[in-house]
Amino acid sequence: MPVVPSFRKYLFSTLGLLALVFSVWYVIPSEPLVTASEKWKGVNWEGSRRPLRGGEFDALKATGANALSQTPFGWQSSKNDPHIGWDLDNDKRWWGESPQGIQVTLDSSAKYGMKNMLKPHLWVRGAWVGEIEMLSEQDWQTWFANYTAFIVAYAELAESLHIPMLCVGTELEKTSYREKEWRRIVSEVRKVYSGKITYAANFTEFEQVRFWDALDYVGIQAYFPLSKDHNPDLEELKSSWKDHLRSIEKVVRRYEKPVLFTEIGYCNTADAAIEPWVWPNERQEAEVSEDVQALCYEAFFETAWKKEWLAGVFFWKWSPENQGRQPDFTPQGKAAERVMTKFFSSL
Repeated sequence: MPVVPSFRKYLFSTLGLLALVFSVWYVIPSEPLVTASEKWKGVNWEGSRRPLRGGEFDALKATGANALSQTPFGWQSSKNDPHIGWDLDNDKRWWGESPQGIQVTLDSSAKYGMKNMLKPHLWVRGAWVGEIEMLSEQDWQTWFANYTAFIVAYAELAESLHIPMLCVGTELEKTSYREKEWRRIVSEVRKVYSGKITYAANFTEFEQVRFWDALDYVGIQAYFPLSKDHNPDLEELKSSWKDHLRSIEKVVRRYEKPVLFTEIGYCNTADAAIEPWVWPNERQEAEVSEDVQALCYEAFFETAWKKEWLAGVFFWKWSPENQGRQPDFTPQGKAAERVMTKFFSSL
């Protein structure tokens, strides 16, 4: 019947067109989701008890780092207490967390060509900061009023010192669902601060945050689990990053914002990739392993670091004077520092 050849002709031409479209799509790379205009190659700087004596940035500069974050603390007596203790004029705090210490650290690092981010944290007695949660609506209002005063004070300090970036909160996972209050915080901060702003969402939190559009960067505390076993190999670690990167890219696509890894880090232990967020004092029985720590660094650099949407990273943690604690997060004097140097110095 004459209809059959016509149908075949239509079918083959349609298939040919689809094949052509697919081949063009395959050959021509897709546009990047977002292209960051900078690359912050940073560490989280540990505020020292005593004034800097000079030379503390020599070793850090030698790694190729160009940035650091300073992390002064406010205090909360319990996770359900709406009161926050903070006092910029308190002379009992560590020198490195005082306004004078922050300024000296800023000025000293600037001589080495390093940018700063101010990243105030809350420390909660007996709990993780991500567990802060009020038990009544009145307490919520009190807590947000106190937190706003706390972060605006540091925003004013950051503005007066011309610090180019401010993090308005860190891992406040059980508060960040209150979008209206957080948008108000960001608004109040922008009234007194003209630099770039981010929020440091925990890796379990960033997908639920709904106010990324009000910020300049999506900030992530990137302690993603990378293995279920001790002593993983590099290929396993890199493979684990693929799933995490897909989750991040969903957020990048939705908000069209570059990403900062406001913290990332690994202890020098054989179990470092299983739960990277676990503190060193909880790893006293773990096998010490510089190799696993270094592999975790390498896996990050060979995967996430290459993404065009990644505006930078801050490794936890770098001390003005390496104390040589075992185990510890710092890469100082370890194989991980050599990995960091290799990749930081190549850009």
